[in-house]
Amino acid sequence: MSGFGRVRQELKGKRMADGIKFKFSGHQTFVFRYGWLEKGVRGVEADGGIFAAEDAMVRLGVGKNMVESIRHWCQVAQLVEPDPDVPGRGGALRGTAIGLKLFGAKGWDRFMEDDATLWLLHWLLVTNPVIGTIWQLFFARFTRPDFSRREMMDYVMSFVMRESLKAKESVVGRDIDCFLRTYAALPRAKVLATPEETFACPLLELNLIQLSPDGELYRFGIGRKPTLCAAVFAYALREHFERARAGRNSMSIQECLYGEGSPGQVFKLDENSLLEYVERLEEVTEGAVILDETAGLKQIYRRREFDPFQMLRAHYRGEDRR
Repeated sequence: MSGFGRVRQELKGKRMADGIKFKFSGHQTFVFRYGWLEKGVRGVEADGGIFAAEDAMVRLGVGKNMVESIRHWCQVAQLVEPDPDVPGRGGALRGTAIGLKLFGAKGWDRFMEDDATLWLLHWLLVTNPVIGTIWQLFFARFTRPDFSRREMMDYVMSFVMRESLKAKESVVGRDIDCFLRTYAALPRAKVLATPEETFACPLLELNLIQLSPDGELYRFGIGRKPTLCAAVFAYALREHFERARAGRNSMSIQECLYGEGSPGQVFKLDENSLLEYVERLEEVTEGAVILDETAGLKQIYRRREFDPFQMLRAHYRGEDRR
């Protein structure tokens, strides 16, 4: 079976969730940089129409294409959203709860100095329930441990055909290149040829995608994540319960590890590291979340509600850095 045929088979029976609008481009080929997300959230906090303002470049301190890129990244990372209280089609935005808590005037980590912020941004970026991107495709649905750029192109174009989307290969190619620069270091030859691309995305620090020595293959970094704190895992687990297990309070370890958009898939955990996080949550939530094994089946039980925002607040205040 050809590469294109294989990816079509992998996508068989899968469709994007209702309500998700898939979006290609928008980033203007820029990965987001340190300072950009804070600029966007703080700008919207002061003026919901800042991105449409004539002096947006001056107020944000970047060029025109970068203004559009900052808006894109803030929206797909769920830091800002359309403001329903402002009538008309002027594009007014407002900060989301998590956006303001991270990067608002009194934000927990405005300068992105804590690894927890990077993991949280990664989760928000690839689990957006409204705007779909290839970032979401590759971390929430793509299951191969290693891949080439050509295989990525085949996968996305197969998805485009299945979903009857409109996207040229050239546009998808730019998306793929931007995706790879979000998470993986570029080959030295390409850095030398395009100095602009040397501006690194903060998510490179997560080491989620690794480039082979020959520069041809990429591999997901699957396994333990020493810098992923329990508070961010708790935030992700609660969201996954609400989206994938609405109304239910149990989830198998296999579903949490391999399910579409699950913490295991998004953070690229292995089973042992996932079990460690669940056991840690059992401790810090005082039994609100427990791990149970019956007849050889390991299940996560949510015995009562827990507040991941409270856990994140405690983490950023230094009350729990584990």
